[in-house]
Amino acid sequence: MSTAARLALITRPGCHLCEDAKAALDRVVAVTGDRWVEKDVTGDVELEREYGDRLPVVLLDGKEHGYWRVEEERLLRDLTTPQL
Repeated sequence: MSTAARLALITRPGCHLCEDAKAALDRVVAVTGDRWVEKDVTGDVELEREYGDRLPVVLLDGKEHGYWRVEEERLLRDLTTPQL
């Protein structure tokens, strides 16, 4: 298991798609052993400006991997494929 979270989920309270995304990330990390962190846009002007209208957003290694829905198969593949 890695010590630093490779995955971040950008969310906001009351977002039903965010709840679905959390469950999907839990399923993914149960397979890979990675961990994820949640970042709430509430009160963060920069996050709100960047992601506010298309939450939730999944970041992998600091880069946007997807939004609205977690593509679990693709995320699993990208987490387990060695980077060149």
